[in-house]
Amino acid sequence: MAEQSAAQAPAKEAPKLKPPKKKKKWLKRLIILVVIAAVIVFVLSRCMAGGVQSVSGSYLPAPAAVQELTVAVTGPGTIKPNDSYRATTLIKGEILTAPFEEGDTVRKDDVLFTLDQSDVESAVKQARTGVEQAQLSVQSAQLNYDSLIRTRNDNAKDRQVKANANGVITKVYVDPGDTIAAGTPIADILDRDNMKLEVPFHSVNAASFYVGQSATVTVSGTAETLYGTISQISATDSVGPGGTLVRNVTVTVQNPGALSDASTGSAAVGDASSSASGSFQYGERKQLIAKYSGELETLELHEGDRVYDGQQVGEFKETQMQDQIDAATIQLSNARLALRNAQDSLERTQDSLEDYTITSPIEGTVIEKNYKAGDNYDPSTASTSGTSAFMAVIYDMSRLTFDINVSEMDVVQVQVGQKVTFTADALDSASFTGVVEKVNINGTTQNGNTSYPVTVAVDGNGSDLADQGLLPGMSVSANIIVEEAGSVLCVPVDAIQRGASPFVMVAGAGALDENGNLADFTKLEKREVELGRNNDEYIEVLSGLTEGETVFIPNAASSFMNAMMGM
Repeated sequence: MAEQSAAQAPAKEAPKLKPPKKKKKWLKRLIILVVIAAVIVFVLSRCMAGGVQSVSGSYLPAPAAVQELTVAVTGPGTIKPNDSYRATTLIKGEILTAPFEEGDTVRKDDVLFTLDQSDVESAVKQARTGVEQAQLSVQSAQLNYDSLIRTRNDNAKDRQVKANANGVITKVYVDPGDTIAAGTPIADILDRDNMKLEVPFHSVNAASFYVGQSATVTVSGTAETLYGTISQISATDSVGPGGTLVRNVTVTVQNPGALSDASTGSAAVGDASSSASGSFQYGERKQLIAKYSGELETLELHEGDRVYDGQQVGEFKETQMQDQIDAATIQLSNARLALRNAQDSLERTQDSLEDYTITSPIEGTVIEKNYKAGDNYDPSTASTSGTSAFMAVIYDMSRLTFDINVSEMDVVQVQVGQKVTFTADALDSASFTGVVEKVNINGTTQNGNTSYPVTVAVDGNGSDLADQGLLPGMSVSANIIVEEAGSVLCVPVDAIQRGASPFVMVAGAGALDENGNLADFTKLEKREVELGRNNDEYIEVLSGLTEGETVFIPNAASSFMNAMMGM
């Protein structure tokens, strides 16, 4: 009951706390300002120290040291085999044979492929027939031309009217301007100056006579004696008066003027006399006959005129044969041209037979074989049908080479025979050697700069190098050793700065700390130097530095980062 009464009694209120007394506002603000000032001083001191250290880190130290300096011209290149051949042809057809496989070694002129050549063999036969036909055409044209030339030459002779005997013109049958045919009589010629007497002699006596022998002639009725010569002796005997054998002998004498074909006489040769007398005949009695058909343009003959054998006495008018000869000349030229064309066609067709047999022009290793016997090769669709345009690829791996392009400023230093070192990127920069084989003077100019290709022959057998991993197509970085400078004082090329004269930065008093690090970049000193030879990394210092001194190289990357952080 007592607890209940106590619970029901009202609770007493807790005593209230008195609020603390407020500090003065100016003291609080002072404390805050002091703290801020301390922070600012701390931050500024750290920044100043870091800035000096950061700027000092913008330079990299490098010693000036004596070392072996090799002067080289550098450049990239691509490894190539000594020679290569990509087998192809312009013809299409079925491949009949392909007697090799990838990896095989082939010799020069070995057969790689043979293609079906039945079509071209038919073309060769047709071409040969064309040549034979052209030859016949030439022969026909030549015969026609020769015939016209002979006709013209003969006509040129026949157009001339010439006397066919010595004598006097006794009759003229035609006049100038007459048109006559070949065989027409033109004039009669009679030789009265010489007389012929044909008389028989006993064959026994005549057998000893000879042409040109002297003879004596007695004219019947006048007993006049003439002297002449034997001009003809009969080849056979005949039966004379009384059954004796005789042989006719002709004696020629000069006509004293009174003899005619009505006169008779006898003859004596030495002691032998003719067995009978005979009649005199004129020395020559001939008729001049035309050998040409046409208009008689000139004729200088009159009855009584004396002429000699071969004398030209007239001429026929020339007919127009030159047009025919010109046409025959053109025909012959065309026939000869057609023959040459036919022969060329045959030669080309025969040469095309060689295209159906593909041989290797080099000795090497087959690295690709893209077609086999039974395949059909068509060069026009090979590249578009998903097949290779090359039937096979052969590399001559007896040695390897590569070309590098050398600038016009450096090519004057490069000479055949200089040593070359190079590395292959694909082989973890493995090092190889070679020698400059050729400096090509056919340069290439681009953007005002000219470069020249230099061919390098790699040392060692190409197949052995390939086994080591150096394969055609690999990229290499080459150094052409143009000079071995020996032991000289050098600094890195990047340490050289350019101004009016080249200079380097060296440490002055107070620039380095106790550990030799750059502590104050403002204490670096500029020093001019005289430079000599160089390669891509180091340059020779001729004067201005001594061995052991330290130069400082501006660190472009660090400077850029510091500038970014400062911003």
